[in-house]
Amino acid sequence: MADSKHYDLIVIGSGPGGYVAAIRAGQLGLKTACIERGKLGGVCLNWGCIPTKALLHNAELYQEAIVHGAEWGIDIDPKHVNVDWDKVIGRSRKITGTLNNGVGYLLKKNKIDHYEGHAKILKGATGGTPCEVEVLAADDDYYHGGGGKSEGRITADRVLIATGAAPRQLPFAPSDGKTIFTSYEMLTIDHCPKSMVAVGSGAIGMEFAYFMNAFGCDVTVVEMMDRILPVEDDDVSKVAKKAFEKQGIKFKTGATVKDIKTVKGGAKVTIADAKDASKTEEIDAEVVLVAIGVKGRFDGLFEESLGIKVERDHIVTDAKTSADPTYQTSVAGIFAIGDIIGAPWLAHVSSEEGVLAVERMAGHKPVAIDYDGIPGCTYTNPQIASVGLTERACKEQGIKYKIGTYQLKAHGKAIATGHTEGLVKVITSEPYGEIIGAHIIGADASELIAEMGLAKRLEATAEDIISTIHAHPTMAESMHEAVLATEGRAIHA
Repeated sequence: MADSKHYDLIVIGSGPGGYVAAIRAGQLGLKTACIERGKLGGVCLNWGCIPTKALLHNAELYQEAIVHGAEWGIDIDPKHVNVDWDKVIGRSRKITGTLNNGVGYLLKKNKIDHYEGHAKILKGATGGTPCEVEVLAADDDYYHGGGGKSEGRITADRVLIATGAAPRQLPFAPSDGKTIFTSYEMLTIDHCPKSMVAVGSGAIGMEFAYFMNAFGCDVTVVEMMDRILPVEDDDVSKVAKKAFEKQGIKFKTGATVKDIKTVKGGAKVTIADAKDASKTEEIDAEVVLVAIGVKGRFDGLFEESLGIKVERDHIVTDAKTSADPTYQTSVAGIFAIGDIIGAPWLAHVSSEEGVLAVERMAGHKPVAIDYDGIPGCTYTNPQIASVGLTERACKEQGIKYKIGTYQLKAHGKAIATGHTEGLVKVITSEPYGEIIGAHIIGADASELIAEMGLAKRLEATAEDIISTIHAHPTMAESMHEAVLATEGRAIHA
């Protein structure tokens, strides 16, 4: 590559924040470059959202056929079902390859220059000079990506950092891809282990716990909080725990992992009571999954002398302090979006922040993101999805509210398809009845939550949903029933 090529914008990272931002910049006529040290599509497309959903779909098909087949008149003997693990994992990897190529096509279509390498920001836009970025040869190290021989330098009026996040690891037990895994290594595990301890019961921990359990792995989930899926509404957490226990997953809540010793054939995991560390227990497992969250990925990204402000492993921007953020960092000309700037660590948030930041750069005035109205989903079976406030949050904030709960065991479409496990819970404010929270556990929850997200965005009231006719028979009718329940008018409850 030639030195001194100048751009309006350099985007660093090609995940759902970076490549979307780069495409929007191209649409707006900005001369744009995108630097990526790994595969196009970032963690989400290659090591996160997409490949995990492919694996989870496999698990759901297998589970449905083996567990529920007989009641549907399709009697399948599990002893004679062959699971080709290489194909299970291979299909997931093949899908990422297809989408990886698709991102490359979109960048080319929008006339975005793609640089393969590790980016290092040398200068911000100070004293009338542009930002300067060096592109270094990158290696295959997922966690660090390297930064070898220089391949040249380019400049830009602005730089947008969208480098995402990497799994947090236990300091006393780093992943080795053999016994101790993060989500990254787990995506290419070469067999279904006989037993697994999952540390953490958030979305990642529960999705892998569900996946492995469905294929016969003996799974124990260790969670520090007193409930699983701790960010979800308490009622959803209770139903989820009961549903997953019924599937065979074991839980140790209110517990922390004190030690992991690798031994022949697996690991010995020592856990302790979160309130009384003297109470300990040892669990044997073939593998251990560590799913305790993520941290910003900015190793070797900028010269320390730049002075980019970092707090708690994330880059600081004006996203959390301004009602109309630009996503500017502490250095002029350098912006950041997505997982690199902190919670919520969600692909769809990264994309929206990328679009918003670029449109502001181009002089547009887009509507700011409503961070209180972002949906979150867990793609287990049953699925879990939520938007807005939990009942717990309403109590903590002193908000007057009403709730409506509808059990899927009474729902026609759920009965017809054999998905009666779960509920829909809607929270409305008093006295006006605006939708301020919605929580779903059950079939198609990740699709159904969009209605409640739109309702919240439009400040819709219970009456607005009640007066909207929902097609029959559909799972969407469950939303209607739950909202009716907030007014004491549920028909099928």
